[in-house]
Amino acid sequence: MKTWPFLFVILATIASTLFIVLAVVNLDSGEKKIEQSVTRLYAAGDPAFARAMGVLLGPGILQGNRFEALLNGDRIFPAMLGAIRGAQKTITFESYIYWSETIGKEFADALAERARAGIKVHVLLDWVGSSKMDEAHLAAMEQAGVELRKFHKPAWYNLARMNNRTHRKVLVVDGRIGFTGGVGIADAWLGDAQDPQHWRDTHFKAEGPVVAQMQAVFLDNWIKATGVVLHGNDYFPPLQSAGKDDAQMFSSSPSGGSDSMHLMYLLAITAAQHSIHLSSAYFVPDALTEKTLVDAIRRGVKLQIIVPGEHSDASVVRRASRARWGNLLAAGAEIYEYLPTMYHCKVLIIDALMVSVGSTNFDTRSFRLNDEANLNIYAADFARRQIEVFNADLASSRRVSLQQWQQRPMTEKLLEHAASLIGAQL
Repeated sequence: MKTWPFLFVILATIASTLFIVLAVVNLDSGEKKIEQSVTRLYAAGDPAFARAMGVLLGPGILQGNRFEALLNGDRIFPAMLGAIRGAQKTITFESYIYWSETIGKEFADALAERARAGIKVHVLLDWVGSSKMDEAHLAAMEQAGVELRKFHKPAWYNLARMNNRTHRKVLVVDGRIGFTGGVGIADAWLGDAQDPQHWRDTHFKAEGPVVAQMQAVFLDNWIKATGVVLHGNDYFPPLQSAGKDDAQMFSSSPSGGSDSMHLMYLLAITAAQHSIHLSSAYFVPDALTEKTLVDAIRRGVKLQIIVPGEHSDASVVRRASRARWGNLLAAGAEIYEYLPTMYHCKVLIIDALMVSVGSTNFDTRSFRLNDEANLNIYAADFARRQIEVFNADLASSRRVSLQQWQQRPMTEKLLEHAASLIGAQL
């Protein structure tokens, strides 16, 4: 009797079974998901809304902060690099995208120089997002004394977490200055969104007590990656008031409250009374989020959404997004496609009172699979300024009507429907 074919079949069966099991585990956050609607109990201007956001969901809302919106690479990267080069004690930096290229080397050189100067530098990069980084740049940083780790680098003991990526973008210098938003470290973000090769994005600089919460968000994943707790005055110095704005740094992770970011967005949308302005690089809402947006429109809320147009870095995501616009457009949502270049902004503005900015995309991957972090700012003046930025982007966008959406070619409809079927992974 020949046993090799029989053994081959057994081994192939075992291998395929393991692959299926790993795929299922990676596609499921393992936690109970929000499936019912969130009841509207208060408006965004009601103190009960702030209490819910600060007590029910996340860290407390802190007073005395100051924020600066940095538009596009020409303003974002000089501000971040300037803070790094001025560091006196510590630098903590977490990013999803980090590629070598021009700006990648500039950051690597700046971080290495500070490490050689005796500054404690800690860098956490996602293993997938930093896959295009030159190993020589990594080695140069480590040789200079930078503590560098890759988040969820594949190993036999964490194969079930392969699909859980850190999408967070947090830089904290000396525990006093923080940066967060949508920007990755890659040349696509250079410039001023002047052409399709230079993306449109916004990052935010923070000063004040909320920076300690930003540091804690970095520390959350640093502990997961290293088992080391960074603490003391070098990382968490006493922070005085730096301005007049209230804020909290909100985070989520499949390993601890993966649905919390989803719930935060749902509560914010449910609290909207007048307006919702949404800038979204990847807008693929699940059924509950879509229903919550439609309900907001039906109670009189004006909903405006800007998404990427033809200059998208992910055509499948764009197709999946367009497949889900029907109910929103029919209800009265205004959806616009940004024309000049890739639109990578991730900003939610509620009633010109609350601004949520950070790494989170408006899709299931961000809500349930990725580690994400958003800075929630509760300040009317700041919110109004961000609406001005939104309106400037709107002027460079094309509105898509319900009629246009309904009359798109059948081939587009079929491709979009097919993309929508895998929307949870986009």
